[in-house]
Amino acid sequence: MDGFYLAFGEGLSEEANRLAQALARLLLEDPPEGLWEAVPAYGTLYLEYDPRRLSRKGLLGLVSRLEATLAGGGEEGRRVEIPVRYDGEDLLEVAGRTGLSLEEVKQLHQAPLYRVYALGFTPGFPFLAPVEPALRLPRRPHPRPRVPAHAVAMAGPQTGIYPLPSPGGWHLLGTALVAVYDPHREEPFLLRPGDRVRFREAEGAPPPEPLPLALLPEEPRIPALRVEEPGLLDLVVDGGRFRAGHLGLARSGPLDPYSASLANRLVGNPPGAPLLEVAYRGPVLTALRDLVAAVAGYGLAALLDGEEIPPGRSFFWPRGKPLSFRPQGRGARVYLAVAGGLEGRPFMGSVSPDLRGRIGRPLQAGDTLGLGEKRAVRPGLAFQQRPLPEALRLRLLPGPQFSWEAFRALLSRPFRVVRADRMGVELLGPEVPGGEGLSEATPLGGIQVPPSGRPLVLLADKGSLGGYAKPARVHPKDLWLLGQAWPGAELVFTSDLNRDKAHIFPVLPWKD
Repeated sequence: MDGFYLAFGEGLSEEANRLAQALARLLLEDPPEGLWEAVPAYGTLYLEYDPRRLSRKGLLGLVSRLEATLAGGGEEGRRVEIPVRYDGEDLLEVAGRTGLSLEEVKQLHQAPLYRVYALGFTPGFPFLAPVEPALRLPRRPHPRPRVPAHAVAMAGPQTGIYPLPSPGGWHLLGTALVAVYDPHREEPFLLRPGDRVRFREAEGAPPPEPLPLALLPEEPRIPALRVEEPGLLDLVVDGGRFRAGHLGLARSGPLDPYSASLANRLVGNPPGAPLLEVAYRGPVLTALRDLVAAVAGYGLAALLDGEEIPPGRSFFWPRGKPLSFRPQGRGARVYLAVAGGLEGRPFMGSVSPDLRGRIGRPLQAGDTLGLGEKRAVRPGLAFQQRPLPEALRLRLLPGPQFSWEAFRALLSRPFRVVRADRMGVELLGPEVPGGEGLSEATPLGGIQVPPSGRPLVLLADKGSLGGYAKPARVHPKDLWLLGQAWPGAELVFTSDLNRDKAHIFPVLPWKD
């Protein structure tokens, strides 16, 4: 995995944004082999790719040729009116900090005809600008753990709408009375980049939150497993959802791709075949037919009819026999693969859930999982798993907002894992210089540092856009370790960079 930003302009430049959006659209209409993501923001375009199949020089050449086909940048969108009930939790604080009355706050927020500069952070979240200067406030020092669905909020020159509950550091002004995103609609996204939005004060009830979109077939073609008891978080995942970050969808896929790939390899599946990710506390499953299966990962032991199955070895799972899990040793996740893979209905190219986007859901009691195909494989293949260290040692690379002060702070002492989930790993340790700016694409493994100085390492279900500083990132080959991070684990950053060899995460000006 590699990536870089193309910068077409600074600040709130409509011309730069039109160019970034138009180039992203052309790249995604006919993507070259090896392109993983093309995520535009205000004046930047983030391109993530596989350097084994696509070189940076080749990708830049393609972008240059595509630009030559554009006439006057990108297209302008529609005009959309959004009714808002101004009942936000931060409304009084915003009025006090800006010296405005409540009515003045509401009038100023409704005054502009905003441009949709990007969708991101979560599916369908519109980044709208510019907010009137008199109303602008910086983000909160540290994000809230949960912002309610349909919340209308602002930060600096930006305003937006949280489509679904999620963490967020913007100031809450009110509630939108229409849903800007619903995965059950034929067109899930109400707004698209380039649209113009006007807010209008209104009264009424907000729409309900959408229910999760089912990705598991109700009646599998080849029934294979029945869920007797669910675990804490059991997910059917494949290789992940690529080239959908421009809509705010998460990459998803396995949080520990090394262990997932190993489990699939043991039963003869291709690396990205759908399999089960089991976290912290596993389910109880019954085989509905004779199966060949394998478990790989850390922190849980698999028990077939009460007898422990060693990780890293394929085994015969007879029809009618239960498979359960118990916590054991360090780590947080194991992967259960069955020969033939698991069946799922893809959404935008992947059967992996996007839990924040209400796409898919964890397993529930009574679920029946099916095989993707019948495959004859002999059990008994074994591979030695890598050892999981007591302290997780991760190599650091510069991030897009690299600074030596932040880099030294990250390297100075060990950190402790405060919280670990599929979105990221929050760390407690030395205070790291951070900050904020206009939102831009977030690289996988980026270390995001808000003004509070508490770093968060971004993982597979991260927001696709964010505005906090990212002074460093974790080496892509070490990301699998963060998929096994558990609360309280010690984490040590290492680096062989020095001032002579330091290189910034590439942010390339399009025209010098």
